[in-house]
Amino acid sequence: MGLVTGIVTFPLAPVRGSLWVIDQVLTAAEEEYYDPEPVRRELAELERALTSGQISEEEYDRREDELLDRLDEIDAHRRGNGGSR
Repeated sequence: MGLVTGIVTFPLAPVRGSLWVIDQVLTAAEEEYYDPEPVRRELAELERALTSGQISEEEYDRREDELLDRLDEIDAHRRGNGGSR
């Protein structure tokens, strides 16, 4: 970037900075949303709840289906992004 370009575009610096921050926040939120580990932990906790009698088998099946669907969504997202992890 030349001196003249830098001077002319200087008023846009706060906008560029804000866009960069927004991009970083969105990237971090997406990484957290598509992290499979919390879902896997919840599946393990769900199984413990079933074996200890805290929940019924019907509740277990319903919740397990939801969590497995979520893992499928995460897997599809990762494959769609070229397996970025």
